[in-house]
Amino acid sequence: MTPAHLRQYLRYYQDLGFEDLYLRAPKPAPRSAAAPPSADPDIPLSLFSQSAPSGETLDQIRADLGECTRCPLHKGRTHVVFGVGDPQAKIVFVGEGPGADEDAQGIPFVGRAGQLLTQMIENTASREGIPLKRADVYICNVVKCRPPENRTPEREETETCSPFLFRQLEAIRPKAICALGATAVKALLATSAGITHLRGKWHEWRGIPVMATYHPAFLLRGYNPAAKREAWEDLKRLFHYVYG
Repeated sequence: MTPAHLRQYLRYYQDLGFEDLYLRAPKPAPRSAAAPPSADPDIPLSLFSQSAPSGETLDQIRADLGECTRCPLHKGRTHVVFGVGDPQAKIVFVGEGPGADEDAQGIPFVGRAGQLLTQMIENTASREGIPLKRADVYICNVVKCRPPENRTPEREETETCSPFLFRQLEAIRPKAICALGATAVKALLATSAGITHLRGKWHEWRGIPVMATYHPAFLLRGYNPAAKREAWEDLKRLFHYVYG
């Protein structure tokens, strides 16, 4: 294998989120009873990290993502939907994946759920006396391509794409993250617990506080009349933590 092929191979596994590779050492030659024990046959090589390299920017991460073909979602997309907002934001909102409007425009949260998210951010901040607009935060999704018929991303898709989300978060290093809905919560917290159990509570991702709340698309369905009030309370706690 040439060095170029090896680099391509390693980068593929890095994009999948692997942090270590293990190489099997050659079978040792017979030794005398006085010889020292052989080394561990499984030799770990810490070649990868899901964290952003020192000084990595969002533009560099976007360039690395490219016109991604790493999972099947690329087959039906119009645009890669990377993220939008202030690259030095104090809050990052993380959703599930692009919908039809987002796929068409290449911008996250621009459809009905996105309009509701904008209202939630700006109206809650205004009521609490905090000068905060949508443009002051950063918004992105776990997966960067639209799942067919807006279905929930499958495990392979989230595991393939989440390393890019993690690099975005490491590059920004916000004061807090708001996880919108179950898919974002599971990706960030590696948990199987439901959003109703986790919402309204502080969690942590790599030293950054995480507030979990409902996805705006869920609030639009009206399944739970109390959910909007609960989401408002979640944002109040988030904003007062970040902005005092």
